[in-house]
Formats: sequence, C-alpha cells, structure tokens
Amino acid sequence: MKSFQTNSNYRRLIDWTNDHFPVLLAKMRFHKLFGRRLDLKKPRDLNEKILWLSLFSDTKLWVKCADKYSVRDFVKERGLGQILVKCYGKWDSVQDIEWEQLPQKFVIKTNNGAGTVLIVEDKSKLNIAKVEAMLFEWLTRKISKSTTEFHYREIKPCIIAEELLIPTEFENKISTSVIDYKIWCFNGIPDSFLVCSNRTESGCCLSAYDKDWNCKDEVLVFGHGHEKRTSLVPKPNNIDEMLEVAAKLSAGFPEVRVDLYDINGKIFFGELTFTSFGGTMTYYTQQELLRMGHKIDLTGVKKVR
Repeated sequence: MKSFQTNSNYRRLIDWTNDHFPVLLAKMRFHKLFGRRLDLKKPRDLNEKILWLSLFSDTKLWVKCADKYSVRDFVKERGLGQILVKCYGKWDSVQDIEWEQLPQKFVIKTNNGAGTVLIVEDKSKLNIAKVEAMLFEWLTRKISKSTTEFHYREIKPCIIAEELLIPTEFENKISTSVIDYKIWCFNGIPDSFLVCSNRTESGCCLSAYDKDWNCKDEVLVFGHGHEKRTSLVPKPNNIDEMLEVAAKLSAGFPEVRVDLYDINGKIFFGELTFTSFGGTMTYYTQQELLRMGHKIDLTGVKKVR
C-alpha cells in the first residue's frame, strides 16, 4: 500500500509540474532519457525542435489535425477526401454506439489517444459489455499529463468506427499487419519514410527509406519493441502519389509526420503526428535526429508562449 501511495503521489507531482512548469519537466525527462541537457534556446535535433514547437508555437491547428475524427475535415479541405477510410459512425458516449448497424468487420477506436484501437474481425464473437468498458476507460483516460503534448488535452473525446482495411494475399506475405508508411515532412517537403510492419501488441518491425526508396536502416536504433526486418519492404508502385499526398497535407507545418496505408494500390489516410514519441524518440541515431532537425526551419515560427 505504501508503494502504491508513493507512486500515486509521484504521479500527481509530475502532473502538477507539467501543468505549471512544463519546460522544467520537459528538460528533466529529456535528460533522464538522453543523459544531456535539452537546448530550447538553440534547438538542433528533431526531438529538440519538436519539443520547442509543442512548448512555444501556436498549436491550435494541431488540435484539429491530431483529432482522428476532425482531421477528416482537414483532409477534405486539402482536396484529398478520396483517401479517407470509410467511417461507419461517430459517438460521444459508449451508450450511443449502434452496434447493430455495424458490419461484421470493422475498426473501433477513440479519437484522442495512441494505441486506443480495436480490430474486430467477427462482430458475432464480440463481448460487447467488455468492449464498452474498455472504450469507456479510453474516453476518460487523461492524455499527455506528463508530456508537452498539450494539444491532445483540447480534443473532445469520441468513439469512431471505420472500415477494416484488408490487405491482399501478396501484402500479407510481406507483413502480418497492414504496413504503415510514415512520411516525415519538414516545411511542407517530404523527407523520408519510417515503415512499420509485422505489428503486434508488444511492438513492430521498423525500416527506414529515403524518398527514392533506398534502405537506410543504419539510421535506426533497434530494441524496446522495435525490431529490424529480415527482408526489405518492396517499393510501393504509387510512391510518387504518396509523396504528393504527404506534401499537400504537410503544407504550412514546420514539421509533421504523415501516416498512410497502401492497400492493393490505393492510398488510405492514417493520421497526422506532430509530436512523435512525445519528442523523445530513441529509435533514431543522434546523427539522423540532427539531420532531420536541420531540415526544420523555425526562423519564421512565431513564439506565442
């Protein structure tokens, strides 16, 4: 009991520090992870610049774009409504979910979290009561209390059901899960790919590619749930279209990661991520973090906090 109370008190202290002294907490977390000082006066690497943007820049549009439901309107505004995954419904509370209206296969998730996704391959085998309890916990979960991802706190929680993307037989041979093509974009210009495959509850396989699909796995650090693939991911036939989509969606942002799927040659939108790993990514080498950080131009970014 004493250990639990100590942990609870520590958690409350961290939350209070983040609410009142977020810069201090960001520096403490950064030093604990990397063993060096977080430089917010002259940020250089990708993590430092993400943290600077989250702490000091205007992140109002981040709220809309990080919201997995309202971002759909943003994608349409950019003229890309055709890449949206079909949405079956949106509900503000668990009690409102129209289970009988949903197909046998679908994905159900909350709009304001990371990893709050349930894949349903057979609705008839679903324990509705158990799922509703899980969804309720997801809706009431406090987001980013100990990080500087304050834009997630501004998102009004809701539940979304979407079409389950079904890979082709060929795609299933490449990955046991839908391949996630994460495109890093800086000042509206696509830079490189981080590819996630063979995803499980405990992690996934990572691989890195440049815009010409040259493998750059030497820029990655494996471990802690991130494994190296034993084979290359084939170059997508529609890679040029992917890069065009990423450029349109990232225009106007100093930094954002555009996540896409490619199913049987058709591109689907995943999400927009502004604070990957809360600005404390450990799966890139320091040299690569510096290279990507150099791509982010902060000179024209107004400091509002």
